[in-house]
Formats: sequence, structure tokens, C-alpha cells
Amino acid sequence: MNQNQMENDMSYGLQVLYIEDDELVRRASVQSLQLAGFDVIGHASVESAAKMISAEFCGVIVSDIRLPGASGLDLLAQCHERAPDVPVILVTGHGDISMAVQAMRDGAYDFIEKPFASERLIETVRRALERRKLVLENTALRRELAEQNTVAPRIIGRSQAIEQVRRLIANVAPTDASVLINGDTGAGKELIARSLHELSPRRDKPFIAVNCGALPEPMFESEMFGYEPGAFTGAAKRRIGKLEHASGGTLFLDEIESMPLALQVKLLRVLQDGVLERLGSNQPIRVNCRVVAAAKGDMAEHVADGSFRRDLLYRLNVVTIALPPLGERREDIVPLFEHFLLDAAVRYQRPAPILTDRQRASLTQRDWPGNVRELRNAADRFVLGIADDPVMSFSADEAATQPLKERVEQFERAMIAQALEQAGGVVAVAADNLQLGKATLYEKIKRYGLAAKGEGER
Repeated sequence: MNQNQMENDMSYGLQVLYIEDDELVRRASVQSLQLAGFDVIGHASVESAAKMISAEFCGVIVSDIRLPGASGLDLLAQCHERAPDVPVILVTGHGDISMAVQAMRDGAYDFIEKPFASERLIETVRRALERRKLVLENTALRRELAEQNTVAPRIIGRSQAIEQVRRLIANVAPTDASVLINGDTGAGKELIARSLHELSPRRDKPFIAVNCGALPEPMFESEMFGYEPGAFTGAAKRRIGKLEHASGGTLFLDEIESMPLALQVKLLRVLQDGVLERLGSNQPIRVNCRVVAAAKGDMAEHVADGSFRRDLLYRLNVVTIALPPLGERREDIVPLFEHFLLDAAVRYQRPAPILTDRQRASLTQRDWPGNVRELRNAADRFVLGIADDPVMSFSADEAATQPLKERVEQFERAMIAQALEQAGGVVAVAADNLQLGKATLYEKIKRYGLAAKGEGER
């Protein structure tokens, strides 16, 4: 385990619960795990460890199968009821292999056969802890996503530019100052606008988003200001416009540079007077909404070429938040990608993959012309296991520089996956085709996270 992994696991408070009745074996194993950087607690029996076992236990359990009192299989059954997401690793003697394989079918994470090398124990525990950490992260993310309606969306990143954005939001959000967010397509401008709304006194009122570039000009006025019955052909009943709907809350105008000039005049009047009139009506309606606008490109150029009113720009950019493209804040790429991985894992009900150092480097080196939106899509594809995703695939030159162990493991995983597919997922058939023992194949299936069927599931 490298230093980063050790610090990461400790930051989550992850522990290893080691249960072994033989004191010498227990002490040696606990010491090996501690030297590898793990936080380990040793117990001589299931009964003495039982008080620590719960769904909230932040760690993994390693237990011998044969113990005085309750056995390791009894422990597995208890965990299945009380802590189903806690990985359980069973330690077995040579004569108990078939029992251990059945335990894996019953939900054990893995088994280790005595006598075992400390490296085997450390590697198995490390993988189990990684899985437990991902489950805990997914649980925390589900909780966070459930609270999205009341908590401002997370603005993730550690670059100076993002730190400045966070400071501006914290300073400006409680006010009614108009804000202009400037950034490229996909940079996350709507996320900034929603954060301004969620952190403002208007958070319980509507947040209305309008894409000015997506509305045809003939429909723009009716969508923004609303209309009365009979205002034009097809206007059968009253419609409340976006401005009126946003009253009391926040109106987000995306791609404001695309707004037609004629509408710019009317919007400026509403912002100045706080009053609008629906189409087909002379009745003034008072509105009180905060306007947050977003634009790409240099607004001064639009003013200079006459496509955007200078007075409206001054009204909108009381505060300007500049959102640089992802390529200019590369230190934000990996934290964002890892957040999107967890988000996608929750949405697609898939396990969140663990990034290798090589994949992190590959992510950071890309230009990401589509910015945060492109990065999110790449994370979705990665979670869905789309192998031809260029973000997670490497050139032949890059593959040639991979350590031999990694290349062998990739080949082995691919061969086992192919054999399982040809065998319809039945391990016994795949083992025969690969000329491999079933116990060994079960172990490799578990290690590589592949799907398989038991002998009774043909």
C-alpha cells in the first residue's frame, strides 16, 4: 500500500477487524497489516468482536472459519443480516476449501488458504477496503443527492480560479446583486447560478432557467412576458411568462448574448422598473426576481458590434464571475472526474471503478474542449464499462510501457471474461474450458470483479 492510499484510508477511518483464536497467528497477522499501514483490531472470538459489527462499521472483517464458539460462517450469516455491505474475508485450512467457496457464493468477499504469505493477506485486505470505501462514498453521495433541493450544489476543485469563484459566491449570494457568469460552453455556468440561488434568501422560491439561444425569436416575447387569451392566433388561455414565474426567486438567463435586441429593451425596462405587461394586456404586473445571466465570449465585442445593448450589460454585470475552461485548471480534473464517477455509480446502480495512476495522468493531459460537461459524460461511459472510451484507453506505445504484471492481469481478466461468456456464466464449465480448478477460478473471478453463476443456476 502506498503512502497516498494509507492516508486516504485513514481519512475515512477505515479499520480491519481480525478474528483468530490462535494468539501467535493473530499477533503475526495483525502486525503485518499494521506495518502495511492499516488500522487493525484483533479479537480471539466472534463473540468478543460482535459489538463492533454493524452496518455503520467503517472497515472490513477477516476471520478464521474454525473458531471456539461461533464460527466464521456464523459471523458471515450475522454480517449478512446486520451489515451486508461490510466485506468479510474468511481464512481456511486446506480441507475447508469447498466450504469457503460455498461461503463466497453466500456473500463472503474472499477467502485465504492457510498457510498464507503476508503479501496475500495485505493485498486481499487492501482490495476489500477499497470496495468498502467506495460503498461508504456512494452512501454519502446518495444522501447528498437527496438533499440537493435544500443544499447548494457542490463546486468541486482546488485551483485558485475555483477558490476565487467560491469566495465570490459566498460574498454575493446573500444579496440581490445581478451577476454575469462568463465561461465557455459546458464550463458549469448553470451550477454557479444554482449555487447563488441556493445560498440566497430566495432559496425557497423558484429558480427559473431560460436558454436564450434555444428560443426562436417569434416565441421569445410570449415565453418571457406571458400573454392573455386572444393576444395572438392560438392564444386560447392565459400563460404566465418566465419573468413572472420567477418572481420572488431567481431568473437564470443562459446564453444572454443570443437575446434579440427588441427583447433586450423590454428586459431592461423590467429590470429598471420591476414591472411587466403580458402580451395582449395593459395591466402592469409587479415582479421581483433576481437575474443571473451567463454568456460565452467577450460581451464587450457584442456591445461593439451592436448586437448587445451597453446599458443592459451594465445592468446585468454588477458582479462578474469568470469561469475558466477546464484546460486552464487541470488540478480540478481528477477531483471532478472522481465525483462524477460516484454520481454515475449511484444513477446507474454500478460499482464505482478505482482510477489507476496511469488513468489519472491520462485524464489530466487531455484538453477537454467540452469542459465539465464532456468530463461528466466520460465518467458516465467509464462507469458503464465502455471499453473504447478514449479517456480510459491507451495507445500501443503506452501499453508497451505498462508493467508486465499489469499486462498479464489485463490479459487474464479478458480470457476469464470470455470463457464465462461462452459458458453462460457457469463457473464449472468455464473452469473445464480453461483447464483451471474451480476454487482458483472463483478466486480470480472475485479479484477481477466478474459476474458468474453457481452450479445450480444453469
